[in-house]
Amino acid sequence: MTFSESLRKENDAIFKEIFNHPFVDGIGKGKVPKEALKHYIKADFEYLNAFMHIYGIAVSKSSNRDDISLFHDQIGFVLNSETHPHHNFCEQAGVVYEDMQGYPLPPTADHYIKHMMYHAQIGDLGEILCALLPCPWTYLEIGKVLMEKYKPNDDHPFYPWITFYAEAEVRGLTGKLCDRLDKLAEEASGRQLIRMKEAFRKSCQLELAFWEMAYTCEEWPVKEGVIQQ
Repeated sequence: MTFSESLRKENDAIFKEIFNHPFVDGIGKGKVPKEALKHYIKADFEYLNAFMHIYGIAVSKSSNRDDISLFHDQIGFVLNSETHPHHNFCEQAGVVYEDMQGYPLPPTADHYIKHMMYHAQIGDLGEILCALLPCPWTYLEIGKVLMEKYKPNDDHPFYPWITFYAEAEVRGLTGKLCDRLDKLAEEASGRQLIRMKEAFRKSCQLELAFWEMAYTCEEWPVKEGVIQQ
């Protein structure tokens, strides 16, 4: 069993909770509250901006061109392709994508970004990959699960979203990240492997929490005011 396979097995319970979450299952059923869709888009737009920055940190810690190319391709995918599922959500919520951008992060999304940034700043490439990987991996499996469970056709309101994450491009990019992680794990010390597993587990937990955050339209306990200069 490879290191990435062991990570997937150890976190199977979290993956299953994600698949069964009412927001995720609602995508398959074609019924998600519009406010939840809008809350998701606002948070995910800023989350993906941070995600690209963290890939940039991975580039800065790369010692060879193969790794630089790997992370460069991931940035390109987020920047140029992953806007498509956002547009699908916007269409179903009846909003303009540009109007959903520039909002403050809700607590869970804020914590998730800072968790990844922590590992990016102090960790090696293996640790960074473990913090990043649950995002594309869970979405890939969500797409596959929803395709198998609901068998949507092109009349389904979330057909573009589901098929985007179930398609070969997402699978290929995720597979490349897993392959690189497995090679890094072979050279890692016992302590490094523990840190990598901890980073992966917490990111899985925060993926689940992100769906809950969007579904409940989570906000800060006290409405934020303007920070004085």
